[in-house]
Amino acid sequence: MNVQKTNALNVETKFADLPGRKIAYRSIGEGNPIILINRFRGTIDTWDPLFLDLLAEKYRVITFDYSGIGYSTGMLPTAIKEVAKDVKDLADFLKIKKAVFMGWSYGGLVTQAATLLFPELVTQTVLLGTGPPGKRVVPLEQAFLDRALKPINDFDDEIVLFFEPLSEASKKAAKASHDRIAKRIDISKIPSTMEVFQLYFKGGENAAEDKDNFKEQLKKTKTPILVISGDHDISFAAENWYPLTRQLPTTQLIVLPQTGHAPHHEHINLVVHYIDTFLENTN
Repeated sequence: MNVQKTNALNVETKFADLPGRKIAYRSIGEGNPIILINRFRGTIDTWDPLFLDLLAEKYRVITFDYSGIGYSTGMLPTAIKEVAKDVKDLADFLKIKKAVFMGWSYGGLVTQAATLLFPELVTQTVLLGTGPPGKRVVPLEQAFLDRALKPINDFDDEIVLFFEPLSEASKKAAKASHDRIAKRIDISKIPSTMEVFQLYFKGGENAAEDKDNFKEQLKKTKTPILVISGDHDISFAAENWYPLTRQLPTTQLIVLPQTGHAPHHEHINLVVHYIDTFLENTN
């Protein structure tokens, strides 16, 4: 009898029953846990399944929806450190004592907060297409606002938002990723109203104000951090990390050429290799 292997496309969606809300999550693979922390408007359906499956060859890969987003109930907090509580509460529910935190875009801001707030839980941190806390040196491009705030994004929007429109190879990668994600996606679960967008934006403003002084804390953390960025990220320009060169003692930065906001969807094998090498060598 053939038993179908659990993967990103067939894994069951489960729910963590937490105070005031239910957090939707999925878990594939075995080994040390990696908790993936999502982008603006992202749901558990919008991660590239190939990226998840390749990570799950060596690790337990856990995706989830923030409170009030996607399949989860409740409301998305406007303070990043409050959003980060979803990570800790989910880990506690799953009885996870140690985990890798991996965040993309807005989720990278949440990930950095979670890393600093819960040092006893995190072993290593991976940041994808995101920036440090505090005011941006290079602001997001108008193209991001023009596309990201549409109620529904089409494939052309995805190319501009997440890939490099001037690169044929990037556009080809965009189509392949789009088609993989389309195999399991509920469009109705993707946030689409300005009311919800504003919750995200307030969180972003909260991170920019950095009243909790997270940027300074990054200079003192002992947690190993890997940052992977594209050289043309219209949301979080890689250049925002450059002023912190030599100030972040545990942070490594990789910038991929002709790459947009989703390096892990464009260069999946390479990015998984970088992540795996980093995790194996920073234990």
